[in-house]
Amino acid sequence: MPYPAPGRDDQKVISPGPSADDTTGSPGRGTAVTGGLIALGTLAATLAVFGALLGADAAGRGTGELRIPGSGRTTALRLAVFAALALHLGELAGGRLARTGPAPRSRAVPAALAGAAASAAQILVLAAVSGLDITTVYGTTDGRLLLVMANGFLLAAGCAALGHPGWALLPLAAVIGAESLRAHPEPYTPVLGVALTVVHLTAASLWTGSLLYVLRTLRLRRGDPAGARAVLVRYARLAVWPFVALAATGTVSTLRRLPADVVLTTAYGRVLIAKLVLVAVVSALALTARRRLRHGRDPTAPARAELALLAVVVLLSAILTVVPDPHWLSAQ
Repeated sequence: MPYPAPGRDDQKVISPGPSADDTTGSPGRGTAVTGGLIALGTLAATLAVFGALLGADAAGRGTGELRIPGSGRTTALRLAVFAALALHLGELAGGRLARTGPAPRSRAVPAALAGAAASAAQILVLAAVSGLDITTVYGTTDGRLLLVMANGFLLAAGCAALGHPGWALLPLAAVIGAESLRAHPEPYTPVLGVALTVVHLTAASLWTGSLLYVLRTLRLRRGDPAGARAVLVRYARLAVWPFVALAATGTVSTLRRLPADVVLTTAYGRVLIAKLVLVAVVSALALTARRRLRHGRDPTAPARAELALLAVVVLLSAILTVVPDPHWLSAQ
């Protein structure tokens, strides 16, 4: 969507100050910062893997719900799918926000290939936990939808690799549609449930992915504070819409899927409460960054914290797609 050009207030110069990504100082300092970032990234990835592998079982402890076979592997693979969507869609949106000037290196192709691999791997997990051969799994509803997702990611990677990134929107839309059909099967009003999930997943991917891309862009444009501020202003205007869409679809989905009497006694309810708390904190950080931006102060610190917590929200969303539907326990 078009954005108005920055006004007089948008031209205020922000001095971001020293950045953790700035390694232009002494060689020793640059090496230390790079090593610290690698260590931090490794720790975050390790925690994400353990959270994915153990999250569903930990949330369901003491609830009386049946254990979902292969829940840890499935959660990790769905997390990879969500991350791939966020990276690819965020890059498409972020590129429009950044407009001209230095741009981060594209991650669309590796992200899409990782999404394709994660989708295909879920077919193998499904075959392992069901005791069916691969050919039979392909014939199931889940198997066909996962195949659509894997092929959609491959087509998106091809579009990006051929220099036509905008063409990837269509196969990525197919991925989102297939994931919405597969992750939230409902015997009651399924069309509404799928529509809500499509909007929710798209908004979450745009919010997380575009914020990551914008922060990467700001790191490259430290020498142009006014230009960096203009990018932030455009992102702040765009981010309002994913936030509204997430709040609306999340509220309706919660009312539909979570009976009030099992909020604290089901894995779904426990994970959802944790997700809602984090979303509230993320919203507060986003408002803080927006307020700093309005007053001409550096908003990157709360924005980076916002991105870090959004990553945890994505992990909890992956767990929510694995834990049992809470309606069966409510009916007992």
